[in-house]
Amino acid sequence: MLPDRAVAGADLPVRDVLPALLAALAGDLRAAPGSGAGPRGAAVLVAPPGTGKTTLVPLALADEVSGRVVVAEPRRIAVRAAARRMASLISGAGGERGGEVGGTVGYTIRGERRVGPSTRVEVVTTGVLVRRLQRDPELPGTDVVILDECHERHLDADLALAFMLDVRATLRPDLRLLATSATADTRRLAGLLGGAGPAAPVVGTDAALFGVDVVWAPAPGPIAPAHGLRVDPRLLDHVAATIGRALRETSGDVLVFLPGAGEIAAVAGRIAGHRETVDVLTLHGQQSGQAQDAALRTGPRRRIVLATAVAESSLTVPGVRVVVDAGLARSPRMDHARGLGSLVTVRVSRSSASQRSGRAGREAPGRVYRCWSAAEHDRLPAHPEPEIAVADLTGFALDLAVWGHPGGAGLELLSDPPAGAMEAAGASLRALGALDATGRVTARGRAIAAVGAHPRLARALIDGGPAVGAQRAAEVVAILSGDGPAGAGPSDDLVAGWRRLRAGTDRAASARWRDEARRLRPAAEPTAPAGESPGGDVTDDLAAGLVVGLAFPERLARARAPGGATYLMAGGTAAELAGGSALAGAEWLAIAVADRGAGRTSARVRLAVTLDAATAREAGAAFLSTVDEVAWSGGDVVARRVERLGAIVLAERPLARPDRSLLEAAILDGLRQEGLAVLRWTRDATALRERLAFCHRVLGDPWPDVSDAALLESAPAWLGPDLRDARRRADLERVDAGPALRRLLPWPRAARFDELAPERVEVPSGSRVRLDYSGTGGPVLAVKIAEVFGWERVPAVADGRVPVVLHLLSPAGRPVAVTSDLASFWRSGYPRVRAELRGRYPRHPWPDDPTAAAPTRRVAPRGHPR
Repeated sequence: MLPDRAVAGADLPVRDVLPALLAALAGDLRAAPGSGAGPRGAAVLVAPPGTGKTTLVPLALADEVSGRVVVAEPRRIAVRAAARRMASLISGAGGERGGEVGGTVGYTIRGERRVGPSTRVEVVTTGVLVRRLQRDPELPGTDVVILDECHERHLDADLALAFMLDVRATLRPDLRLLATSATADTRRLAGLLGGAGPAAPVVGTDAALFGVDVVWAPAPGPIAPAHGLRVDPRLLDHVAATIGRALRETSGDVLVFLPGAGEIAAVAGRIAGHRETVDVLTLHGQQSGQAQDAALRTGPRRRIVLATAVAESSLTVPGVRVVVDAGLARSPRMDHARGLGSLVTVRVSRSSASQRSGRAGREAPGRVYRCWSAAEHDRLPAHPEPEIAVADLTGFALDLAVWGHPGGAGLELLSDPPAGAMEAAGASLRALGALDATGRVTARGRAIAAVGAHPRLARALIDGGPAVGAQRAAEVVAILSGDGPAGAGPSDDLVAGWRRLRAGTDRAASARWRDEARRLRPAAEPTAPAGESPGGDVTDDLAAGLVVGLAFPERLARARAPGGATYLMAGGTAAELAGGSALAGAEWLAIAVADRGAGRTSARVRLAVTLDAATAREAGAAFLSTVDEVAWSGGDVVARRVERLGAIVLAERPLARPDRSLLEAAILDGLRQEGLAVLRWTRDATALRERLAFCHRVLGDPWPDVSDAALLESAPAWLGPDLRDARRRADLERVDAGPALRRLLPWPRAARFDELAPERVEVPSGSRVRLDYSGTGGPVLAVKIAEVFGWERVPAVADGRVPVVLHLLSPAGRPVAVTSDLASFWRSGYPRVRAELRGRYPRHPWPDDPTAAAPTRRVAPRGHPR
């Protein structure tokens, strides 16, 4: 047991609520009035940063139990800091030296473990806790698990919570579980911890915060919105200027929030002139432990600490009286359609901004300079999006399957994962052989999950080791795993970064990389005959290219043009190298990191390696295919045998005898692209189509619809025999549409087709005149007036339903009247026409009574007027 003075000696705000918290976890609700009934052994602690929830509470709980207390933190930097702080609080207990880690308090992060037989409190990352639960879900020897900073909603934290709830419900009801949050929005969290019963008790404490003045300090000129990982340099200039202002106007250390390590380095360079009077330190997850430790200790001089969001809630930076907030953060995003996952720069949320400003009021009244306006602040999102809503869920889905709950079915998750993201993750895992067709984990999937890296990288490690050697495979994967390729340097050339890491140019990055490679190597150990060294004849470029290609086969890319900087990836997305890239001109690339900004059709290559065609084939073997492609392209049929690597055409040759079904499909596609005009439409064919259209319009079914859309859709029915003989466009152009259309006639009604929609009508003169069905009204009969003398009414078609429309013509064939009421025309229209035309056409008959006159199509001889 820990001595009482280890707890009582810490003057932290959470100390006042320890009795209520311990009672809540023990199930004694009398000490937690107002918290409501709840299950034994689970509770939620709400406490702002700096109240001691991360350090004092675990020590207090260790006094209450005989087993170990495990504290899960979302970040490695927070794990180490929390362990050091707790070790300092028990200075002198059991003869330990103050600040010693590895005794009563220890920690475990990926690749580093400092615990001993006397360790009572162990701080781990949530990722380590998930791996530990997967290996042995009963957590033997552990009595309490604390999930710290649950409000940050990291994927591993959500998983750890779901797994812990499952363990408590099925295996370890005695295991105590405490979830802590810096925000008061805990209803869902408390409900989950309550299980089937009432919500778990919520215990809260306020920090002894001092007042923090808010200074709105927007940039004086326009700032371009962040795009991908790019931040407008003018914003960084403004942040540097604001730091200078804060130094002049305030006292105490200055904590500056920036989105990433690149921006931290850029701002550090811009404020180098202040180093004569202040110390400039940096704090981010890619640093060495020593550099992180330095930022978390007060110094002899005033300090400027340039930090990422790691300092937002998981850590306390002592001495801070001033915060300068750039207002940006990094968040994962996944383009599931293109398989591109990356970090992007986003505006900070209002809740995060509040957490950041609170850092200035931990020890004394402070001030925050926000590099945006009050109006902009009101438009910020209230909370950051949880990772489960935006991130790549491949590893998440594999963990669920290994746990025995594919897709999360039956588990209590804080948020349901997006269906589309889970479908994409499942497809990726099935392609890796990690899941079977039912979604259950395979033996290979368990091996991949045991690596402790993203499933794609684990696959590349396992499959790449035998080909290139375990050490090189582990080194390449170590560059890509964890915090990403930052240790490789600013270049987009992965191999150049690999060489820098080997040379130790950046000592801290190289040490971190070597540790990760050492951890990964056992999983890459190849099975090879004794004395044989796998991959010994493979160059570093090809070794790296193979490993990257195995991890991201859809990102294998070939140049669109020799010597160019634009590429086509196997997944079908275009990719571009940045200007001046050393990789430009390479025929093949294996792209490790790429992102596609909003509104862009192509991706920007961030990290890649050159390789040759043979290595690309080896890495992308699952994407290789040889298919006969018969398609309509460029206005004609193109038949070829194509070898592809995904969307990339490797080789092609003409296909002399294409498959008949593929050929018919291509001809049909061509017909749809080119339209019906590609067929041969004679006058008779056009007239037939117009008559059929008339019947369909007037009589309806079963008379066929012969509109363009309908004919194209039914083309196999009426063009079938002609299509079976067609091989190219010229064959289509020879098809007479008329006989083909007759295949659509609805038998037996088709026998009356010429009666219902006659092609011609006999007029009184004896002429058989063609009817024009091209309009949307009745068919038009264009005939000279003299040929219809004696007619008292016009004929009708479609079983007498539609009268013919007469277009009466002059002797010269020009229309002089339109009517469907011939009797009316003879009475009133004809006298006017007769008076107007008889002088112009004297050799033509113009009787006084046309209804009694003989019709004629002849003209009187010259000199013999009518």
